[in-house]
Amino acid sequence: MTTNFKSGFIAIIGRPNVGKSTFMNKVIGQKIAIMSDKPQTTRNKIQGVLTQKDAQMVFIDTPGIHKPKHRLGDFMVRIAENTLNEVDAILFMIDAKEGYGKGDQYILDRLNQVKRPVYLIINKIDLIHPDDLFPLIEQYRVKYNFEEIIPISALKGNNVEPLLDVLKGHLPEGPRYYPEDQVTDHPERFIISELIREKVLQLTKEEIPHSVTVLIENIETRESNAIFIQATIITERKTQKGILIGRQGSMLKNIGKSARKDIEALLGTKVYLELWVKVKKDWRNRQSQLKEYGYRDDDY
Repeated sequence: MTTNFKSGFIAIIGRPNVGKSTFMNKVIGQKIAIMSDKPQTTRNKIQGVLTQKDAQMVFIDTPGIHKPKHRLGDFMVRIAENTLNEVDAILFMIDAKEGYGKGDQYILDRLNQVKRPVYLIINKIDLIHPDDLFPLIEQYRVKYNFEEIIPISALKGNNVEPLLDVLKGHLPEGPRYYPEDQVTDHPERFIISELIREKVLQLTKEEIPHSVTVLIENIETRESNAIFIQATIITERKTQKGILIGRQGSMLKNIGKSARKDIEALLGTKVYLELWVKVKKDWRNRQSQLKEYGYRDDDY
């Protein structure tokens, strides 16, 4: 460690679907947060660790702040808002194409209660004309005293490195919190369940909303170091179960095939994946089942 080694925790907040997980994965260099074109994809806060020779930045990808419609939604918003008081800096990310909305004002009102430096990150600049960027900057500049306003494209990587340099320059001197080769604080079981859930969101489109969660029932290493994983997809209604299974099991097979590729990339070995589907009626509003499925307030 150099004498001027810097470290700190950085929260990424914003409305749903502004590209927080895409940014996290780009910075870390591999997929640790799932991505979907549907809002509210992230449910727990996910920490990604970027270690450089002179700094370690721990990014916290939070659930999108939104008006909750069920207990799971309440949990997601609490996680996002509680994170703001635990970090060294906050990245408030917006979608350049969507522009300012009521959801942004809701977040800005909460940021006014937080004594942390806030950076406005205008994401998806590759989707707008350059002439539209300056008016957007001015619109937000008058609403909050941002530390800096930085336009980026998380998907393309535009301006991401300069953003990291800015953050590093403002972080305090501190220790290396995680080993050099560690990229997340979440166990493999969590990431595997998230990768399976991502494929459900991607492959079922609008037919299955966010009424699913994934439980990893068993992971074990067998012959030739192959890893066998058994997982259950939980949904709320029998009709949703039918869609998830598909005709002659076709949908479930596609979900498993697609998820297995990402899991093999994550683990670096051959994976056998068995999936089941179970119905747990109204699980998103049942406190006991939320805790059973890993959504625990006392963890945060």
